[in-house]
Order: sequence, then C-alpha cells, then structure tokens
Amino acid sequence: MSKANLSRDLDMNSIRLAALAASLLTALAAAAPAQAESKTEKCFGVALKGANDCAAGAGTTCAGTSSIDYQGNSWKFVPKGTCATMKLPDGRMGSMTALDRDKAKN
Repeated sequence: MSKANLSRDLDMNSIRLAALAASLLTALAAAAPAQAESKTEKCFGVALKGANDCAAGAGTTCAGTSSIDYQGNSWKFVPKGTCATMKLPDGRMGSMTALDRDKAKN
C-alpha cells in the first residue's frame, strides 16, 4: 500500500470515527431530558415570574415567559411527588393541572 493510499484510508477512518462520536453524543443528549423528566413532574402555579418551564397561557411562547409570580397556567418541573404538597405564599398550593388563579392580564 502506498503512502497516499494509507493516508487516504486513515483520513476516511478519522471521518467515520468522528461521525460515530457525533451520533453517540447526539443520542446521549436526547436521552438526558427524558431521564430527568422521569424523576420530575409538571407543577402548575409554583414558578416565579419568568422562571416557568413552559405553558404560560395566551400570549406567551413557553419557557421563561410567565409574567407574574405563581401564574396558575404556567408550570415548572419539580421533584416527583412534591407538587401537591408545595406551600406557597398566601395559602397557594402547587397543582398537577392548570389553575384559574393568578393569571396574567392581557
């Protein structure tokens, strides 16, 4: 085998190895949120203004868009089993479903 062919084969192997590594990293990155999500649950009405993970009602796009503290129609991930027992100011509690209280004014 000539040096040129050997060099070309090494380059191809490097490209294949890099592509395999990139594929593995992508797969691991995609699996991480699913694993984290299984240890957490969505809890409505517990996020501070701008700190929600998603679902902040009409006029918002998603994460970080709640416009008031404890907005009832926005949720945040919390450790599984803690949502219903979370105590918040003024007698508020977390909920597994969207709440009608503390909604943003449009």
